[in-house]
Amino acid sequence: MEIERNAYLRQLILRKNNGMIKVITGIRRCGKSFLLFNIFKKHLMENGVSEDHIIEIALDGIENEELRNPKTCYRYVKTALKDKESYYLLLDEIQFMPRFEEVLNSLLRISNLDIYVTGSNSRFLSSDIATEFRGRGDEIRVYPLSFAEFYSVYHGEYEDAWNDYMIYGGLPQVAGFQTERQKAEYLKNIFINVYLKDVVERNDIQNPDGLSTLVDILASAIGAPTNPTRISNTFASECRMSYTNKTISKHIDYLEEAFLISKSNRYDIKGRKYIGAGLKYYFTDLGLRNARLNFRQQEPPHIMENIVYNELLIRGYNVDTGIIDLYGKNKEGKRVHKQLEVDFVVNQGSQRYYIQVAYDMTSKEKQAQEFYSLQSIPDSFKKIVIVGGAAKPWRNEEGFVIMGIRYFLLNPDSLEF
Repeated sequence: MEIERNAYLRQLILRKNNGMIKVITGIRRCGKSFLLFNIFKKHLMENGVSEDHIIEIALDGIENEELRNPKTCYRYVKTALKDKESYYLLLDEIQFMPRFEEVLNSLLRISNLDIYVTGSNSRFLSSDIATEFRGRGDEIRVYPLSFAEFYSVYHGEYEDAWNDYMIYGGLPQVAGFQTERQKAEYLKNIFINVYLKDVVERNDIQNPDGLSTLVDILASAIGAPTNPTRISNTFASECRMSYTNKTISKHIDYLEEAFLISKSNRYDIKGRKYIGAGLKYYFTDLGLRNARLNFRQQEPPHIMENIVYNELLIRGYNVDTGIIDLYGKNKEGKRVHKQLEVDFVVNQGSQRYYIQVAYDMTSKEKQAQEFYSLQSIPDSFKKIVIVGGAAKPWRNEEGFVIMGIRYFLLNPDSLEF
């Protein structure tokens, strides 16, 4: 089963021969290698590039262990260049090579070599793109399958696909499994033996049990404001474990660097500034999150919110959580303060959208709650409510757009309605 990932392929095509190092990042097993070695390679060959002008090196394979040596790899690539025609270097899991920045910068000086690399850890890559590559790195972030990608290869009805996606997520390997047992066992196994093991070994963590419990706490609280102090208190009261704020903060950074989770910063809409406290965390893949909790905590409202958050990132938006401070007086004349929340403040260039996610908005009370936050925003950017179901978009009398999750996910320009 080959899943088309046309959005990422288009990004690679646009960057061909631009004189920069194309750095493809993302969580392990999300399809980076397949994108590079299968989809992009196929594109190159269909457009006249001969196979012997495509240099493929998978550094996580034992067969290429010697090429993890920077000088050996550099010589190997140089030797492969036989003429002045264009060559394409596809280097997988670059973080396995020490001093890879020097190797890539040296190879970048070869005028007929176009370089593409993948990596599964942002600490090794994102900072280097900005510094070591001196503005010559071009990052492409790859995510697990979006719902639209998942649905394109799903053999069944939409409702079944939606339920499967909410439970088992979008890792490409999982999409190919036929039974629930296969999916569940695979996700549980790779979380422990691939993702957590990788974080522990890479960062030399001395307390893997603490990290494991931290993952469980974050998984249980997707979409809820939290901070290291609150988590530390949870460890002390419920786990009878001492886990300092500093260590918790550092370990959360490690999980972010491995692309397992990402955070949504809190943004004061009226004050136009970021608020440091009470960050929200979401899982990059919900199948991994659910497997971590043994598929017990299946709360559709929180899961749908996480899916919307991931979809917005996939579409290239910057996503924050909005805060609105309201001040007034109560019946006794005392000054009161109320803080409202907007699920997502979504930005891309000059565009901005305010989005509320409401799994069930059938009651008038729920409608009033969701609309109240949007009504309190003092600007004219588009305001959208995404609800459960398949409702086509429509506008209420205040101009707010209401659309079903199905329409939002299956129409890449859904925010433009």
